[in-house]
Amino acid sequence: MSTPGTKVTTATAAFTLLLACDSGTRSGPTPLVTDSAGIRIVHSHPATSDATCTISEQPTVVIGDDQSDENLWFARVGSAARMSDGSIVAVDRGSNQIRVYDADGLHLRTMGRQGEGPGEFENGPFQMWIAAADTIWAGDYFPWRFNLFSADGEFARDVSFTPQFINSSMGGGVLANGYSVNSTETRARKPDFSVADTMIVEAHGPGGHLVDTLARIPHGRWGQDAHEALSTFWLPRLFYGGAEVDAGGSTVALAYGMSTEVRVLDDEFNLRLIVRWTEPDREVTAADVDAWREDYVETRPRPDYSPMAEAHDAMISEERPAAELFPAISAVVVGSDGRIWVRQYDRPREVRGVARLRTRRTVPLPPGAAARTDPGIRGGRRAVGARVGTGAPDGPAAPVGIARRVNTKAGAPEAYVRPYAPTERGA
Repeated sequence: MSTPGTKVTTATAAFTLLLACDSGTRSGPTPLVTDSAGIRIVHSHPATSDATCTISEQPTVVIGDDQSDENLWFARVGSAARMSDGSIVAVDRGSNQIRVYDADGLHLRTMGRQGEGPGEFENGPFQMWIAAADTIWAGDYFPWRFNLFSADGEFARDVSFTPQFINSSMGGGVLANGYSVNSTETRARKPDFSVADTMIVEAHGPGGHLVDTLARIPHGRWGQDAHEALSTFWLPRLFYGGAEVDAGGSTVALAYGMSTEVRVLDDEFNLRLIVRWTEPDREVTAADVDAWREDYVETRPRPDYSPMAEAHDAMISEERPAAELFPAISAVVVGSDGRIWVRQYDRPREVRGVARLRTRRTVPLPPGAAARTDPGIRGGRRAVGARVGTGAPDGPAAPVGIARRVNTKAGAPEAYVRPYAPTERGA
């Protein structure tokens, strides 16, 4: 294939464990645990935890750098994940395919194609979750639905939601009992950045019917620049966090990026645990804003003749407001063993990494199925992201990352897939 393509890789990253199962080794200060009407409330700060997950600097295998084989060349990688046997699953949106490789990068099988029939995709695969028994959930739209494939690549069924989702789910996952957690957005935004949008988190049954609305979480403040060419362009308030949701196994984790709190639900969607902490010194200063703008200018094309030139100007405009406080959370991930990991918000020129909030070892968390983080993470995690699959029983999931580079010959974006070896300390 001569068309410029994509490989799969990630940048170095770190996660910290917030909540541990009984199997975890005790480390760090003992958190304060209280109980209120059957809901366990834990006060534990990520910064006090020495349980962290880092990603090795070198990938264990690279998939997507062989132009001679269509199965090893990607037009556009939508997501990637690892299954329980170490196999790597990658979505190529350019060919509307899901491809499975062994741990050494050897192509095993392909599923999906362009079309409207069973197991086919009109505009996807757009999003992928690995559920129990390595069932692959791959999203497509319009309207939004999932095609389900078995671990050996056989199409099983499709799941559409009632009421109907027009666009893709904005976050969630599939529980071991077959129920799924999905989220959608209602927009109340105004040009002056004064009103936050809302993420609505819903639980759906195995057939897609609505079971319950789990939460309504503020999801970023958006506004508009005064530039006439940007009359339809909305941009977020600088340093403003949104909703974070993840689900797997028998655990659902919910968070609001501007709040120092994570809420944990069980697979019957009952609130069982709240983790809270205090975090001083979150004030955003003029120096923080200047540093962010300077770094943004360094990354934009020069000279900038792109269609997005006005949008780039709006991003660094002095008229774009900044939040008064930095967000506390960039991502929340349910691990393959049921533990919950949080990525702290990376402030300008400060990588804070991901931490675990510890609970007492008597706090039971049920085992999960698969862990994920989204590529192109929102807020302060806007580096190259990773979509995480199942990993070692006692540790975090092994990440599979997606990166893009410029093909110097063709001048076109190129993407590739690289699994990285996880290293967990102090868990």
